[in-house]
Amino acid sequence: MAFLESSWNLFTNNWDLFVRGAWTALLLAIIGTICGTLIGFFIGIMHTIPKRKKNVKSMLLKVFNFILTAYVEIFRGTPMMVQAMVVFYGLVYLGIDIDRFLAASLVISLNTGAYMAEYVRGGIVSIDKGQFEAAQAIGMNHLQTMIHIVIPQVARNILPATGNQFVMNIKDSSVLSVISVVELFFTANSIAGSNYKYIEAFFIATVLYFIMTFTVTRFLLLFEKKMDGPASYKVELITGNKLEKDGK
Repeated sequence: MAFLESSWNLFTNNWDLFVRGAWTALLLAIIGTICGTLIGFFIGIMHTIPKRKKNVKSMLLKVFNFILTAYVEIFRGTPMMVQAMVVFYGLVYLGIDIDRFLAASLVISLNTGAYMAEYVRGGIVSIDKGQFEAAQAIGMNHLQTMIHIVIPQVARNILPATGNQFVMNIKDSSVLSVISVVELFFTANSIAGSNYKYIEAFFIATVLYFIMTFTVTRFLLLFEKKMDGPASYKVELITGNKLEKDGK
């Protein structure tokens, strides 16, 4: 009881700092997931452009895809903490004064984009080849096929992986404290140091992280069920070719 009372008193005295740190962590996760997903779809589309006869365009595409592949491998093969240090202090070394929050957003977006690129690639590969052939038969180019046929299906197929990545970003935002981004972990560490209550401060941070991840997970599950539609359908022929679909 004494521990809970001490933790509650610490929270009530510093609730605004804890809430601000939690919001920063959540905001970084949102930015990273959205930007990373867009990066992933871009890379997925570029990697699936049909290879044609050798010419200047095909050579440039090959070089560009090599660069994209190198980016994915580097960001998937190194820790986000190291990436944050290299990006932030590397830009400072080059004379570019960048805001810490902006640097953190850039790092988490690039890191997420590398993982999302693989999710998207797997989603595109899972689409039946007959759909590509049918789209080509009616005169669609690669971009039109992706936008109107492939991407809507891939977006649904990778939704669980995207949600999982979002939850991971909420937790992994804590490593961005190495460049002094004032997110939840940094805030808890600062409050613990000034009040000499490390167990209480990090217990509060644990509770806040759990609330955020649990809430996001429940919301994403509901969203997936909404996209799936009703579990059963009752189809009745009314008149001619008219069909009534009842999801009850």
